[in-house]
Amino acid sequence: MPQVTVDAVETVGDRTVALELRTPEGFDAEPGQFILIRATVDGVEETGYYTISSPDTTGTMEVTVEYVPEGTLAPWLAERRPGDTVAVEGPFGDVRYTGGGDAVVLAEGPGIGPAVGIAERARAAGHDASIVFWGQDPPHRDRLDALEADGASVVLVESLDEAADTLAAAGDATVYVFGFESFVRDAKTVAEAVGVDDLRAESFGPR
Repeated sequence: MPQVTVDAVETVGDRTVALELRTPEGFDAEPGQFILIRATVDGVEETGYYTISSPDTTGTMEVTVEYVPEGTLAPWLAERRPGDTVAVEGPFGDVRYTGGGDAVVLAEGPGIGPAVGIAERARAAGHDASIVFWGQDPPHRDRLDALEADGASVVLVESLDEAADTLAAAGDATVYVFGFESFVRDAKTVAEAVGVDDLRAESFGPR
């Protein structure tokens, strides 16, 4: 399992940081896939899966880490500094965006990370991109503002029913969902109700 260097740690929201890591040699992944991070915290080995939130992994890659004070690995990662190292493994996961076609991404919590990575990749390739975030105070606000300025759509909702219009207008776009189990389940229900055919979801497990 390679040790990679931390290039930067940036606070991007409430109890949320973006962890920028130097990409190990031979590593290739797309936004939406995830890596395993392993570390020893207070004498105990801890592991966690974190989804890539950069539009690519050339040179460096980014993951978005949401943490709570009573957590173990996530708060430890939030305290890393440039020059520190962490062990990574991967990439894992079949949900990925490779730059082909329009994309609509539904996200909650740390799911905003892969959402912005996919949207940035789509816009760079000249495709339309829409992000629907469940909540009113998303992390990565600066990147979301930049995406909107570049022509992407960013919609904040209190209920996933409010995402129906965006999903109905998706057309040939691929719909991605990133969030915890209940969010993914509800997103699939709304998407199916409006006739979405191509939906790819990654669940972070129970909250």
